[in-house]
Amino acid sequence: MPEDLVTYAENTWCPGCGNFAIMNAVKRAVGKLGERGVGRERIAITAGIGCHAKIFDYLNLSGLYSLHGRAMSCAQGMKLANPDLRIVSFCGDGDAFGEGLAHMMFAAKRNADITVIVHDNGVYALTTGQRAPTSARGFKGPSTPRGNTEDPFNPLVLMLEAGATFVARGYVGKLAELTELIVAAIEHEGFSFIDVLQPSVTFNDTFEEYNASVELLTETPATLDEALAAARRTDRKPAGIFYRIEKPSNERALYGDGNPVADHPARDERLAKVKAILGTA
Repeated sequence: MPEDLVTYAENTWCPGCGNFAIMNAVKRAVGKLGERGVGRERIAITAGIGCHAKIFDYLNLSGLYSLHGRAMSCAQGMKLANPDLRIVSFCGDGDAFGEGLAHMMFAAKRNADITVIVHDNGVYALTTGQRAPTSARGFKGPSTPRGNTEDPFNPLVLMLEAGATFVARGYVGKLAELTELIVAAIEHEGFSFIDVLQPSVTFNDTFEEYNASVELLTETPATLDEALAAARRTDRKPAGIFYRIEKPSNERALYGDGNPVADHPARDERLAKVKAILGTA
């Protein structure tokens, strides 16, 4: 695990939080990608607002600390500007499925070549435990003292139906498998989505539940219908890659093999064209 990914920032996550495992899996994935020729100078990250977003402070990688729900729109802009970058967008479940739902759905629909890692703890933890879009029915917190009356979103079904070309679920209790999921997602060309089951030990400690219910998929479902059926299971929580297909990314459809950063004209040439347009050449 590359130790030079560590920053000077003090870590303020709660002891035992699942965020630590996600960060360690990302560090290991960056190391593995480097061995495969994808250096960290080609990896850029974005984050929203919430406990998940502190990972931006703790990883020595370039990127943009975004607004609540806007991490994925920023990631798409970065990828459009320089298609050679591998963009990883960190989001919380509230960040992704609340404020940022429209951005994520359309990123999946257009097959933007970005990787979205959702820290899914089923609660707004940074603001002390309010109900989130993935909170279970009956969940009790500051905003739902009598219990949540809504059914939670199913993140996998949402992304499968939206057109994502890589859909996976990870669990922080299975670090090696989570690392491999992150590597595969970043290597995939197109929209990659990983919903990471990440208990909040302070406000929604689901470790015991997940340890009993999470089981690894033995193989990737062969069709979209099979992937949806696996994603809708309620008796167990399958983890692994649910769906992966090859389809031209939005950036490749726009540019082919081009890159605006590498292909743009020199400054003198651009100024000459501007002057010609203005009639001042």
